[in-house]
Amino acid sequence: MCRTRIHRVLDQVGTLAFAGVFDTLSAKLAQQAGFPMAFVSGYSVAATAIGEPDMGLLTQTEITDRARRICMSVSIPIIVDADTGYGNPLNVYRTVQELIAAGAAGCFLEDQLWPKKCGHMQGKRLIEREEYVQKLRAAVEARGDRDFFIVARTDALAVVGMDEAVERILAAREAGADASFIEAPDSIEQLAEIGRRVPKPMVANMIEGGKTPVLPREQLAAMGFQLILYPLAGLFAAAKAIRTVYEQVYRNGTADRTSQMTFAEFNDLIGVAEKYALAERFGAS
Repeated sequence: MCRTRIHRVLDQVGTLAFAGVFDTLSAKLAQQAGFPMAFVSGYSVAATAIGEPDMGLLTQTEITDRARRICMSVSIPIIVDADTGYGNPLNVYRTVQELIAAGAAGCFLEDQLWPKKCGHMQGKRLIEREEYVQKLRAAVEARGDRDFFIVARTDALAVVGMDEAVERILAAREAGADASFIEAPDSIEQLAEIGRRVPKPMVANMIEGGKTPVLPREQLAAMGFQLILYPLAGLFAAAKAIRTVYEQVYRNGTADRTSQMTFAEFNDLIGVAEKYALAERFGAS
């Protein structure tokens, strides 16, 4: 098995709580906060790129283009939500190649029937287990020996139950996936069962207000989870903050500056001083 950047991060930290990002600015903030890696979720890109829910409306091109810009903006490795791979195994093969070319460090690949839905929504449908395994095999072959971490995600728990979810993950790992992700357990007991039955490393998906209990990192680590993902916390916080300040401006004709970054802080975040220095080196104003 190829030892990827994500494997090396896990070797260093053991268990990691990490953030979801949705554009270059949120990625820079995640890196500045100290995260050694981050995740681009389809839910957040659907919301911010096309203003739509995560219901299979986002295309491969849209997620790849967003991923490319994010990966170029930061130095930390980025895992990208590849949804179902956007079609059959041939589409999966191309999707993995496109993500590697975009600079991504890995992807999530799931077993829903397209058009898929957010894992914490209703009405999910699955492809057959063997079809999913073939898509994982295509992803692994497309990766080859390159630095790309593949997370096998199944939504079978909500659709057909725990036993089938576990069997799908076992088959996916046998096919060469690097990590395990059973989506949307709805109790601590189900999380604990996943921890007992599924190969590590495992993903715990912590969505505030979703189906899965949001637990502390230490409790999830004790269950065996190493990749503890908060995919939407930043998106939800940004949406609330922007709505609040826009309402202030509309209502009062001004905004509360104490809730904002200063002009200088923001310029530091996006690297204005570095660009001035670069321009000076080349005699540009």
